[in-house]
Order: sequence, then structure tokens, then C-alpha cells
Amino acid sequence: MAERGWFGRRKKKAQGEKVVVDGSEIRELVEDEEAFEMLVETKFRQLDAEGNGRLDVRELRPAVADIEAALGVPVEEASINTDHVYSEVVSELTHGTAQGEVSRAEFQEALHDILLGVAAGLKRDPIVILRMDGEDLKEFVDNGRYEPEAAAIFSRLGCGQDAALRQSLLAALQQLTVDHGMPPASDEWVVGNIIEPALLQLPADQLDQPASREGFFKQLEQLLCAIAERLKDHPVIVAHTENTFDGSGVKRLLANKFELDKLLTSVWKDVPAEHKKKASKECLRVAFTFDKMADAARLPPYGAVAKVDTVVDEAIKTANTDGGKAIDEAEFKRLLTDILGAVMLRLKGSPVFVSTNTVVHESLSSSSTVPASPSVIPMPSE
Repeated sequence: MAERGWFGRRKKKAQGEKVVVDGSEIRELVEDEEAFEMLVETKFRQLDAEGNGRLDVRELRPAVADIEAALGVPVEEASINTDHVYSEVVSELTHGTAQGEVSRAEFQEALHDILLGVAAGLKRDPIVILRMDGEDLKEFVDNGRYEPEAAAIFSRLGCGQDAALRQSLLAALQQLTVDHGMPPASDEWVVGNIIEPALLQLPADQLDQPASREGFFKQLEQLLCAIAERLKDHPVIVAHTENTFDGSGVKRLLANKFELDKLLTSVWKDVPAEHKKKASKECLRVAFTFDKMADAARLPPYGAVAKVDTVVDEAIKTANTDGGKAIDEAEFKRLLTDILGAVMLRLKGSPVFVSTNTVVHESLSSSSTVPASPSVIPMPSE
């Protein structure tokens, strides 16, 4: 049965143990003028403790995080496709103000744009919310998948020499993912409430001994079963995202000459004048730091994924520029088009896969009030 959400809105219950956050509730809220006005008024009044009609900039970032948490969106660092929106919150809200404060009208206008930006990122790459209660982990151990995976982990870790069994087991947990039914093993809450109590069920005298292959297999199996039992009573909520950057988004952009030219014209206008006067490659690198470039080419924001950044940097290095001379708009567009083509080919040949698992330390149930922001620890892997 559906739950009541923000201002009488209906919120769908999860099917099974998964909830897909695709930004639809954010868009619905922003497009509902009455509901959005009420949200802005409520939150602004909460924050405006002095009642002077203006907010201190330090209060604005948690305000946006609170609203998104209430809408079921994991907070900052849950997704590379929404994080860059968070990073621009304060600068967006204080644009054009001299005293570091914003009015209610400025707060509403910027919040509108920020929430729609987050919704767009989630529509393109949704976040899957998983409730991990040990069932998948127990199935992993019982259905025949465990032994080959344990053998592969044992080989990768190079266990059995000087490493103690405890150290080897903890390292092995880092190798398991949500696909195996294991929540992020580096999360402090998971360690303290799930892993450490489960370790207490293993024979203490063996944990400090060198890890033999047989001992590793047996004790890892027992540890995973103990973790699965703990998860029954202490389920963990995980925000999971995954994306493969294979150049297909760049290819679509290059195929649409009209949209490409419109984008490059806009990017050229946004490049600061001081960069246009400097070496051409520096000017081109600045262009890739704009969110509009990443969005149009279906790439992660520059700085979010190191392997994709390397592809972009290498493409810029090999661009056929005229030494260190500055470039005009026409040359800028030509070179940027060539660079995009090089990025497309490199990613097509060697796609970059990114998976992020973030523990969300709060209930997924909807509320009529804004809850405190959950604490999260991102677990990205490439």
C-alpha cells in the first residue's frame, strides 16, 4: 500500500527489497507549484531564525540536503551524476549578492534549479536503494557460488604466508560486493555493528594464526553465515549506482551537428577571458570542466572519475594545436570536436565501469517533516 509523502503526495512502496530513485518525485514536487511554494516557505521559515527575511549561506547546503533526504534521495556522494549539483549549491544561491546572504525569492529560484538538476541526473542514471537483510549473502554461500569466488579471492590476496587469518578474512570482505549480498565492508557502522560481532563467533585462537587455504575457506564461510544472521536483525540500506562510460553519449552528440555547434558556442562564451588569452590546450581543458559538457556528452563531471579524466587529458594532449598560442572561436570549436572524437574512440576501445555503494543510515519510510540528513560513506570502485 502506498504511503503518504510530502504534502499529501503519494509515495510508492518498494517492490521486494529494492527502490529505484529516478528523480520523478523531485520533478513532480517542483512542478506542483502549490506544494513547492509550501516547501520553500516551511524550510525558509525554519532557517530564518532571526526573522529578517534573509539566510546565512552556511545554512543553505544542509537545507537542500534535508529536502532531498525527505524526498528519498541519498545525500551527497551517493552518485557522481548528482554530486556536482551539491558542489554548486552555495555559489548558485549567493549569485549576485554582496553580503553572503540570500532572500526568500533567491532561495526559491535557486532551489528550483538545483532540484531539477538533481532530478535530471537521477533520470539519466537512477540510484537503486537496496535493503540488505542477509538473504542474498546466505544464498551466495549456499548455492555453489561461494567456493570459486573464495578461491579467486584467496589467490588475489596472496594469503597463506605471513598474513594472519583475521587480516585475510577482513581483506576478503572488501572483495565482496552488493552482488554477493555483502554491504560495504569499509563502512564504520557495518564494521562495528555487523562484521566485528560476527568475528566474535569464530575461534579466537585461529584468527591470529597464518591463513592456510583450508582454514581460510572454512572460516570465511562461517564468517559470512554469521554476517548474514546479523543482517536479519540489523538490515543495512545501501544506495547503489553503476555506469559504463563507453563513448556512446559522445557519439550521439557528434552525430547531431546542430546541437554540437550550439553547445560549443555556449561553452566558448563561458570560458573566462583570461583563459582564452592563454595557451590553447589550457583553454580546451577548462571547457571540459563545465557541467554542460559532461551532460551533453554523457560523461561524468570532470574530476569525478579519474579514469575518464585521464582519457580526456590524453585526448587534449594529442590535439593538433598550434603550440602555446591562443585560439579563436572557430579554432576552439574545431579542436574541441576533434578531442571529443578522440575521447569517443578511447572509451569505445576501453570502456570505464564505475560502481558506487553508499550506506544510508536512516529509514526509507516517508515523513511529513524533513528528517535529519543521513550520514553516508561512499564506496566507489572502477
